[in-house]
Amino acid sequence: MMVEIEHLSKYFGPVLAVSDVSLKIGRNEIVGLLGNNGAGKSTLMRMLTTYLPATSGRMTVDGFDVLTQSQDVRRRIGYLPESIPLYPEMRVEEYLRYRAQLKGLSRCKVRPRIEHVLGRCRLGEVRRRQCGTLSKGFRQRVGLADALLAEPALLILDEPTDGLDPGQKQEALALLRDLGREHTIVFSSHLLGEVESLVNRIVILRRGHLALDKRIEELREEADRERTLRFEVRGGREAVDGALRNCSLGESARSVRYNPLPDGWLQGELRLPGSLDPREDLVRQITGAGVGLRHIEFHRPSLNDRWNEINNRDVASLAAAPSA
Repeated sequence: MMVEIEHLSKYFGPVLAVSDVSLKIGRNEIVGLLGNNGAGKSTLMRMLTTYLPATSGRMTVDGFDVLTQSQDVRRRIGYLPESIPLYPEMRVEEYLRYRAQLKGLSRCKVRPRIEHVLGRCRLGEVRRRQCGTLSKGFRQRVGLADALLAEPALLILDEPTDGLDPGQKQEALALLRDLGREHTIVFSSHLLGEVESLVNRIVILRRGHLALDKRIEELREEADRERTLRFEVRGGREAVDGALRNCSLGESARSVRYNPLPDGWLQGELRLPGSLDPREDLVRQITGAGVGLRHIEFHRPSLNDRWNEINNRDVASLAAAPSA
């Protein structure tokens, strides 16, 4: 395992920021760390990178204990914080040379590594520009180049696409996807679509607790098992029920839920068993019964649906709790 976290907790005074989190991350995994503001993402990352000590629990990186072997851990980590601490008066190449020296790269490795990360992060055109004159996108690239300098086994990236325009985000995601072939990557984000398209695994924190930890394939398999059919009709509900009973839905037709729409139409939704696709039969039966049909679609739960489910569960539990 590249990362092992066991019963990790962190207090800031009386405030519990991370609560009893246990997590294992394998080599060359790309893990998306999600959560609302204040969920504990940045705190967890800072503990993992040895910036913050844990209140309790244990963490290891590549077999080295984060608390007692912090220097060995740091040699194996490349860290991109949310706010990148660049020196504005330094030129990009000069800054990377300075950072390579701080990271302990031998003199014979400094030049080839700088050239490598400049090319990998597409910084050649700004290598002699001062860091203070760079756009947000280029500043992010310089921070990532810094994180890659010492050839770390683990990359920890805090909001790596924050503030980038759509084109820059696509470039950043393509680079992360490429880096995932050689590095273990843990990155945080608020953008669910970005994460779902990139990662092998999703981890969601909610109020410092581990709310979800699943591989993306597991989530997709669950979504396939929870498929629903949605349709919009205009006509008597009895005619619609009859059309449903007459098509290939079987007992599933009994589970339909209706929701009146403002324009007089009716929205129906029902759970589908297995890989059944009754759309063609359903359209034929509904139109044959003289019922108007304007929309029909499959719906699979998305990562956003799972996110909402976790948040709603949390809100419901708070509402049910007795007041102090």
